[in-house]
Amino acid sequence: MRAVLCRNPGELEIVERPVPARGPGEALVRIRRIGVCGTDMHIYQGNQPYFSYPRVMGHELSGEIVEADAGSALKPGDPVYVVPYLHCGHCIACRAGKTNCCTSLKVLGVHIDGGMCEYLSLPETHLFPADGISLDEAAMVEFLAIGAHAVARSQLSRGRRALVVGAGPIGVGVAIFAGLQGAEVTVIDGREDRLDFASRTLGVTHTIRLGENDVERMRENTAGEFYDCVFDCTGSPKAMERGFALVAHGGTYVLVSIVQGHISFSDPEFHKRETTLLSSRNATLADFATVMTAMREGKVPTRAIKTHSAPLWEAAARMPEWIKPEAGTVKAVLEL
Repeated sequence: MRAVLCRNPGELEIVERPVPARGPGEALVRIRRIGVCGTDMHIYQGNQPYFSYPRVMGHELSGEIVEADAGSALKPGDPVYVVPYLHCGHCIACRAGKTNCCTSLKVLGVHIDGGMCEYLSLPETHLFPADGISLDEAAMVEFLAIGAHAVARSQLSRGRRALVVGAGPIGVGVAIFAGLQGAEVTVIDGREDRLDFASRTLGVTHTIRLGENDVERMRENTAGEFYDCVFDCTGSPKAMERGFALVAHGGTYVLVSIVQGHISFSDPEFHKRETTLLSSRNATLADFATVMTAMREGKVPTRAIKTHSAPLWEAAARMPEWIKPEAGTVKAVLEL
């Protein structure tokens, strides 16, 4: 089979590899769609934390079953989406049902080779029927589940004010599921095209351009109280530190993005607000189910979210284009 290998930053090449042998409890999957996410862009650019090259990227995946164990509920030809977080099942986090933060977690396309290839053999426990949605949509479930997980962590409720900082794909997912919870959603970003997308497609209450007077606008929009819940989706240490001051008294701050290094905050301000500080990592099976339900009910604007597509074998040519801000990429999908 063929695969797209990121040998070094900025260097993608098509390589030949054997079709993977199916292990016990695994199913062989023909990959059909690969969503390109921020992590893939960071890997390609050489600024992804905790990463080593070479690597076959790709963890937002959908495909079709080729072969499974006798007696399996999965049958050849079945469309599936992939949960790409391979957990151990016995560590302290897994025993508590928090498989998303397993102590030895391996994410496809990050810690081990992923799905920018023709076939993968994966545990059946990580393959789920994609009935009622398209293969394109099935490849979007994972990144949307990250947004759904962050919102679930926050315990956001109807009528609360939510601020989403950063309107990339993860911020889009957070905004969608915060809105489905009945929150009044504000999105802030430095790019006008992203704010326009959030307003026009996601129907958020307010959009604010990052820059001069942005804090004053947030103060005005909230009668000086700021936000019950702030979600950072930027991957910027400066933005993450700034976000502490945007949380209302008694509010919650959720760090969805991750950076390599340390962030700091004013302890008196943190205590004055009695801020609840949460990290949000990946997603659980419950979050994937939440996304599937929302998709099947037509509550996720998947056609608008998918802004770019190309055959997998054009990845080397397309990635440099899709990274550029002027491309207006929300979600790019590679096709097989």
